[in-house]
Amino acid sequence: MIVLKATQDKFLGVLQSVAGIVERRHTLPILANVLIRKTGAHLQLTTSDLEIQIRTTAELGGDDGDFTTTVGARKLIDVLRSMPSDQTVSLESSQNKLILKGGKSRFTLQTLPAEDFPLVQEAASFGPVFSVPQKVLKELLNQVSFAMAVHDIRYYLNGILFVAEGKQLSLVATDGHRLAFSSATLDVEVPKQEVILPRKTVLEMQRLLSDKEGAIEMQFAGNQAKFSFEGMEFVTKLVEGKFPDYNRVIPKNHKNIITLGRAPLLASLQRTAILTSEKFKGVRLNIEPGTLRVASNNAEQEEAVDELDIDYGGDSIEIGFNVTYLIDALNNMNQDMVKIELADSNSSALLTIPDNAAFKYVVMPMRI
Repeated sequence: MIVLKATQDKFLGVLQSVAGIVERRHTLPILANVLIRKTGAHLQLTTSDLEIQIRTTAELGGDDGDFTTTVGARKLIDVLRSMPSDQTVSLESSQNKLILKGGKSRFTLQTLPAEDFPLVQEAASFGPVFSVPQKVLKELLNQVSFAMAVHDIRYYLNGILFVAEGKQLSLVATDGHRLAFSSATLDVEVPKQEVILPRKTVLEMQRLLSDKEGAIEMQFAGNQAKFSFEGMEFVTKLVEGKFPDYNRVIPKNHKNIITLGRAPLLASLQRTAILTSEKFKGVRLNIEPGTLRVASNNAEQEEAVDELDIDYGGDSIEIGFNVTYLIDALNNMNQDMVKIELADSNSSALLTIPDNAAFKYVVMPMRI
């Protein structure tokens, strides 16, 4: 049976959309495979790592009929990549093997039975469906994902908190030293739901989401989340645990406020960061009426000082920060101006976008 017949770029695109979660080495060899299921003219591709499952449906030609098997995902991608993008390729089944043909090339690939493929057991009941444009969710993820923890023993920090309540969807990430919060408005009212998406899921979602206006539908269950967009279905396990109360972390009523250009501040921090020491990424900010001075030094007794003119008439403050935390936040904002709110040299700073309550970034000071 000819399972599919399509151009290389079309088949490769569909395959790559599901193959991001596939690990080359796995305790279960079949998890290195993609499950191929043909029903009539529809071809369904499914991958899983036992915690995340991605499924997409496409029409890629070939014979109509019912057929199912699994084949090594990465190997199939590597073979396809070696062919020209406009070449027509076909995938045929033959005695427990799949034969991929393109031009004068022919590859015979080993398969494993589809019934051995462990599908993720979907939750019995999901909460109400709600949706936002893909572009909006992608932007929200980009604005907070850099603040996720990496391999923290507080496992609930290795991901992003999703809070849907009323007509608002908020995303929060923190690694204990900084916290990023971003929110968007929903079309429908939803009951309050809080879930923590694992780090791997977040990175995969960022890879798959496009800048299109098309909607992505979301549903949450006790231990799972489901996302549907552009013919794809994405099911993931959730991180169990209690996320910190982010509302208590976000400072309110800091009286010293500076509004300045994001690009000049970012450039100044990047320059002074060059002379910070590898282990100790500290910079000192001296804020005085009219002037912001950024300074750093290192173990070799080298020093960098940079000054920016600012419109500021508040207290004089000297405060230290990990420069990477400031650069990360500024790099993931795309507005021209940034607002920095401070209380004193020992309190956390709040970075926001002027006239926009949807984004907040809190960063703890460090002693320098």
